[in-house]
Amino acid sequence: MTAFLIIFISAAFTDNMLLSRFLGMCSVIGLSKKSDTAIGLGAAVTFVTAITAALNYLVYNKILLPLGLGYLSFITFIIVIAATVQFIEMVIERISPSLYATLGIFLPLITVNCAILGVSLFMLNKPYAFVESFLFGLGGGAGWMFAIMLISAIRERINEQAVPKGLEGPGITLIIIGIMALAFIGFSGMIRA
Repeated sequence: MTAFLIIFISAAFTDNMLLSRFLGMCSVIGLSKKSDTAIGLGAAVTFVTAITAALNYLVYNKILLPLGLGYLSFITFIIVIAATVQFIEMVIERISPSLYATLGIFLPLITVNCAILGVSLFMLNKPYAFVESFLFGLGGGAGWMFAIMLISAIRERINEQAVPKGLEGPGITLIIIGIMALAFIGFSGMIRA
């Protein structure tokens, strides 16, 4: 049980896809202006990352490797991610039309979010079984969600302050991400999984 917790925490903090690997930056810059949107996108990314990590583990280890088709992992992973995102998009549109409208074009763009593909590809380099792969994906998504929530909270707070014209928007967001990434370096010595 402790190993599962370490895998989750390691994926969320030590190997944070956004603040350690800098994956998924475009959607963070575009959708971290409001906390509600950031939470919705973060939840969708977390769900997709967890599900696709598990599915991609099965596809890679049960289909591609036995058939000698490991070289097709990139395209296969993208297909699995696209199908999962399409399913999530239909669910969000039916359950919460306001969140669907707020996320706009960024919801289908989760398909090409490099953080989600990154989790599946980094999973291949680790000796994880199915449950561990799912937890790695869940932790990777949760870490990404945690980071975008922090960034959106800081951006909402900064909107109330005077920011120099040249730093408004993406400029100040990149500075925030850089400072947070420096803080997350402190986690790198805690857990190595």
